[in-house]
Amino acid sequence: MDVTERLSFFASLYRVDQNAEMGMWLLYITIVGLSILVYKLGFAKKLPVMKSILIYTFLILGCTVLTFLGIFLPVAEGLVVAALILVIYKIRLTNEKKKGTF
Repeated sequence: MDVTERLSFFASLYRVDQNAEMGMWLLYITIVGLSILVYKLGFAKKLPVMKSILIYTFLILGCTVLTFLGIFLPVAEGLVVAALILVIYKIRLTNEKKKGTF
């Protein structure tokens, strides 16, 4: 069985199998960006600066592990789906607040 057949979409898009260093960095940046987006859309609250820095530091460190899992598992793809769902939720919530029914 060929390794390229088992790669996730983003891993094959960034050609992790051909250019490992650049592909892994692109995959890492994608996962970090999507994780921050999902956190901001769904879970972020107004916090003091030091607490926010601490949260983002641990989020970025945790994405290191997710990047290695994201080579063969659909980690980034799941984050894209989560971000889309949260964007739809935020849009509907905003519309409901404008109508005054919420």
